Amino acid sequence: MQDFFIWFIIFWCFVLVGLFGIGGFFMFRKFLKVFPKADGKSTLDWEEHYVNESLHLWNDEAKALLNELVSPVPELFRDVAKQKIGAKIGQIALEDRAKTISFDHIIRGYIIATPKRDHKFLRKKLDSMKVDLTPYEHLFE
Repeated sequence: MQDFFIWFIIFWCFVLVGLFGIGGFFMFRKFLKVFPKADGKSTLDWEEHYVNESLHLWNDEAKALLNELVSPVPELFRDVAKQKIGAKIGQIALEDRAKTISFDHIIRGYIIATPKRDHKFLRKKLDSMKVDLTPYEHLFE
């Protein structure tokens, strides 16, 4: 019985070290996003800026489409994904000097803001929504 307890403690120590390592990795990634760049603003500052500047461009239809696009993201990370994708969509719309956020802005921003490793899932979601990806193929490269 004592041998079992010792092996259980050793196993539990490895599990804890592994979990702390994983948590530390994600905290470090978040720290890098808050760290200011050469222009004095961090990645999160720019995301917040684009969201705030483009807030008046969003209509109910565009918000519903964004919610539909981020629905495959696990609930725990959905708000972060919505913030990042919304910021990229807002940036594209502001650069185009658009009066409202269009379907094209949303699709382009969604593709650009999504990491390359998730493009397979992105294509599957857009295919299920019957979106023609032909005009957007260059954004997947």
